[in-house]
Amino acid sequence: MSFINPQEIKTNVLSGLTVALAMVPEAIAFALVAHVSPLTGLYAAFIVALITSAIGGRPGMISGATGALAVVMVALVVQHGPEYLFATVVLMGLLQLLFAAAKLGKFIRMVPHPVMLGFVNGLAIVIFLAQFGHFKVAGADGVQHWMTGAPLYTMIGLIAVTMAIIYLLPKLTKAVPATLVAILVVSVAVALIGIGTKTVGDLGSIKGGLPAFHLPQVPFNLETLRIIFPYALILAAIGLIESLLTLNLIDEMTDTRGQPNRESMAQGVANVVTGFFGGMGGCAMIGQSMINVNSGATKRLSGIAAALFLLSFIMFGSSWIERIPLAALIGVMFVVAEKTFEWGSFRLFGKVPRPDVVVGLLVALVTVIFDLAIAVVAGVIVSALVFAWEHAKQIKVTAYIDDKGWKVYELEGSLFFASVASFQTLFSPSDDPEDVVVEFRRAKVVDHSAIQAIDALAERYRNAGKRLHLRHLSADCLDVVEKAKGMIEVNVMEDPRYHVADNKLG
Repeated sequence: MSFINPQEIKTNVLSGLTVALAMVPEAIAFALVAHVSPLTGLYAAFIVALITSAIGGRPGMISGATGALAVVMVALVVQHGPEYLFATVVLMGLLQLLFAAAKLGKFIRMVPHPVMLGFVNGLAIVIFLAQFGHFKVAGADGVQHWMTGAPLYTMIGLIAVTMAIIYLLPKLTKAVPATLVAILVVSVAVALIGIGTKTVGDLGSIKGGLPAFHLPQVPFNLETLRIIFPYALILAAIGLIESLLTLNLIDEMTDTRGQPNRESMAQGVANVVTGFFGGMGGCAMIGQSMINVNSGATKRLSGIAAALFLLSFIMFGSSWIERIPLAALIGVMFVVAEKTFEWGSFRLFGKVPRPDVVVGLLVALVTVIFDLAIAVVAGVIVSALVFAWEHAKQIKVTAYIDDKGWKVYELEGSLFFASVASFQTLFSPSDDPEDVVVEFRRAKVVDHSAIQAIDALAERYRNAGKRLHLRHLSADCLDVVEKAKGMIEVNVMEDPRYHVADNKLG
């Protein structure tokens, strides 16, 4: 850990306390979503936060139990029980370690900016919508119903007070985190006045001891592997995508550069350990990370402090933490959602290409409806297809008759699968003279579809009784065209230095 001064220590420790308080209800809620005990979520939050903060690649980023992983775990736990979940989390961590060993984390830098915007806005909406689950209470029939009357108005009022403190206190002083002050003020007010409202304790008890080593009680055979591997693979992918995209976001916010491969390694180690200590696994938490970074806490100390505070809550302070009004923590998360959302993205409408806007909206929508992994993959695929389509329109030709009376077509652009249809329309064999030259000096042949298009063009000229000359093709292009000479009359000339991406070429 690099040296930090007393002011930074204070900032990071207080921010860690705030983050720990905000992690408690979420860890419990996500554990309940996954059909495991609250302590399973809390232990995961403690272990994952501690390890990733200590050895991860992005100081200031907070990791713990998350909803994105919890929703995947439900089916496994319901069908096979929590012991299979612990084994799955261990395997999830091992897969993440393999990802880190292969140094694949750098590829997260290739995610297009519109996808990043969609990711941020989608998660902000998810964080916002997730809070409304706390506005429900169990009725006499045991079914959850929406709050009404005084309980609802009390909850809304306390949320409003919390948000007002968070927004207004920094205008008076920044000596202490406004978020922490808001939680404390609302909690004390509720206790002193005796206001009846939902508290953290209503979600479940957080009282417990140190997490103990626990070998997953599952048969160690191929059948177990068959059950847990698909879940482990999905969880590993979602965890890494969410963590590395959050890392990218914090990089942009702090104008620094994290280490994706190191973070992938830390996530893997954290999940292996938490699986052996009865935790549900985890990944980066964008909400808590935003609380931390917006508080100015960008050191490893903040995450380590958050983890240790969380453990102290479990072991010593459960009775106090369970009295915190949920309204205070909901208000905090509403502010987090507002600050996370990229409101400036609305100003981009009409100023950036329409496909970029569509990609951003698509990723946000899929994040809200399905999950982050599907959203990011869909966004990258659509971005790639848009790129291919736009690039396809850039194939151009200049035609003229040279001093020998031959017609020369000078190509410009990239010839690949998306542009071959446009390429075929550039030529008129029936109207051309006996000899035709296609000049590739300013064009690049990218894939095998392009080679096939060139062969098809040559056949069109042969059928018209004319000779086609290909000039300045690359060596590997010539190799493929050379093989087609028995079928098509083609003249080849000197070549440039590029190479075609073709699986038929050595």
